[in-house]
Amino acid sequence: MRKQKGFSLIELLIVVAIILIIAAIAIPNLLRARMAANESSAVSSLRTINTAEVTYQSTYPTTGYAALLALGNTLGAACPNPPTTAQACLIDPVLANNGQPAGTGKSGYNFIAAPSGAGNVQYVTTAIPVVVNQTGNRSFCAVEDAVVRSKADGSDPGAHDVCMGLNPLNQ
Repeated sequence: MRKQKGFSLIELLIVVAIILIIAAIAIPNLLRARMAANESSAVSSLRTINTAEVTYQSTYPTTGYAALLALGNTLGAACPNPPTTAQACLIDPVLANNGQPAGTGKSGYNFIAAPSGAGNVQYVTTAIPVVVNQTGNRSFCAVEDAVVRSKADGSDPGAHDVCMGLNPLNQ
């Protein structure tokens, strides 16, 4: 009789089963880590937008605060020299256009910055998950006090006054 070389079918099935069990344990942890990274990126982007809003308002005091696109510039376009109220070039164009291509979100979140009040003396900026419980669990917002606030259900934090009523981040 010839000595057989190689693995039996049962041995291969056991190895495949072990790999599947390890994958079943690892994949949910990977997805949770990605959502946590997306949330951290969203908070960081809101802080960047807050800083840009303050800079914009102090640079153009008669205009007040700005919408998101005015804080940056169009994707692929050079910044005007000097910057204008329509293209201040204070933030990254991908963030200013809410993703690349425009409107698709950045790091799993959609961003909005909207001035309000007479003379644009207030603003609210929001970060909402593109798909709740897949790209992020919580939504975030900030107003001119630059305090980032969160909403646990991931829905739109809403207008200025609604955002002001939410709990600050990590409280």
